[in-house]
Amino acid sequence: MPDIEFVGIHLLLIPVDKKGKHMVKVTVVIPNYNGIKYIGDCLESLYRLKEQELFEVLVVDNGSEDGGLEVVKKYPGVKLVQLSENTGFCHAVNVGIEKAQTPYVILLNNDTVVLEGFVKGLVDAIEQDKKMFAASAMMLQWQDHDRIDDAGDQYCVLGWAYARGKGKLASDYQKAAKIFAACGGASIYRKEILDQIGYFDENHFAYLEDIDICYRAAIHGYHCYYTPAAKVLHAGSATSGSRYNEFKTTHASANSIYLIGKNMPPLQLVWNLPFLLLGFFIKTLFFYKKGMGPLYLKGLINGLHKLKTPEGRTHKVPFQWRNLAHYLAIQAKLYKNTITLITKH
Repeated sequence: MPDIEFVGIHLLLIPVDKKGKHMVKVTVVIPNYNGIKYIGDCLESLYRLKEQELFEVLVVDNGSEDGGLEVVKKYPGVKLVQLSENTGFCHAVNVGIEKAQTPYVILLNNDTVVLEGFVKGLVDAIEQDKKMFAASAMMLQWQDHDRIDDAGDQYCVLGWAYARGKGKLASDYQKAAKIFAACGGASIYRKEILDQIGYFDENHFAYLEDIDICYRAAIHGYHCYYTPAAKVLHAGSATSGSRYNEFKTTHASANSIYLIGKNMPPLQLVWNLPFLLLGFFIKTLFFYKKGMGPLYLKGLINGLHKLKTPEGRTHKVPFQWRNLAHYLAIQAKLYKNTITLITKH
């Protein structure tokens, strides 16, 4: 475990209601690693929101060395946790979730700028249904504000996760919708459910951890929604670099195997195996075309090794008969999302 230093910048004057209860409902957790290019704009956008009474801000820094912490310290009221090294996205947000004393937690990438009503939109969405585990915001492309970067994440029987609506007109995604998973870049989570099912699996380090945690929530009968009432601009790949790079390819492919092995019981895994093999075969061809085939295959092998480690075995979700209906519902979603992906609807 790396050294942790908690730095309190300035105390917020937290509003209270007539009964003396805190009105703050959300802790906005921002994981940061060498994000000096973006973190200032991200914090500035939060401070411009009208719904200040709803939230507080906590930045968890993963051992940045670019001077970005000096930018963070300029914002009064921001709480800062400094980690001594880069422990990955999952550990950083887990630290933030653990410190949160609010009923909800928003995870927000440092390479985002939130638009007016962001926090309120997410709070209003998740408070509609106590069985809602998470709600995902509308993420708009940084370079083209009229197009979607992510409108919630889907997962299909081919073993592929994909961003709903990516590259399409935002005007076509103005309705709330059920999704498989909320994107960890701009989403709200119900903390009591996190306490029940466990936090983000740090064995992921980065990539697909948001699919995994929502998969776990679905096994327990909870669900996720997309809401267009909350909007952010998203630069994308700000930490790892380009869309396809060595770090992302190896980690994402490893976690694609790990995700399946830890969440699918043996019968469901065998049932889906032909589809999964086809999906991984197609992805292998894709990455060989990109000149990254060996990296992708290396990642798949690493994923199998992850499942065999003590940590991997510990995080395996045990099958329970009481969750059978939930597994069947998940399987139906996997089929439906595959059809949607193929038909591009």
